[in-house]
Amino acid sequence: MIQLNKINYWKLTGAIILGYYFLNCARYPEAWHFIDNIDLIIHEAGHWIFMFFGEFMTILGGSLTQILIPVVFCGYFFFRKDFYASSILLMWVGYNIVNVSVYMADAVVMRLPLLGGDTSGHDWNNLLWMTHTLQYASQFSSITWGVGMFVIITGLVLSIKLSVFSFNFTK
Repeated sequence: MIQLNKINYWKLTGAIILGYYFLNCARYPEAWHFIDNIDLIIHEAGHWIFMFFGEFMTILGGSLTQILIPVVFCGYFFFRKDFYASSILLMWVGYNIVNVSVYMADAVVMRLPLLGGDTSGHDWNNLLWMTHTLQYASQFSSITWGVGMFVIITGLVLSIKLSVFSFNFTK
């Protein structure tokens, strides 16, 4: 059952501010944003986490972990029935997907600054080269960007709705 609540202006303000932040980050993905400091640590840890599963998974593990960690937090709050927090974290998931799309798009030209400066360590150049799909980097990136934007907008819409409506899943 959906019920109209007294609007929670704190939650609504938080949703709008964070929505603006993540959409702005997605609008200027080449710029460095505060959240990128956290995401970089998570990305690099992902390489270490997946290193036991072979070279391909070690390389993919950075981007995969960068998306999975926010998904885990999002799921945690969802299962605790804190749907507002889950929807806020969904925006972070979406931004990380957008962030990975930028890395994919760079696979051919390799202009993004990498840790250590060694372009031979460009994850998406290596992944797409290993799968013989480097020529599709732009298409993969565009699709991934679209998915990321959809997830950010979905998180924003849900967080705004959850600031205004309550959902009761019991009878």
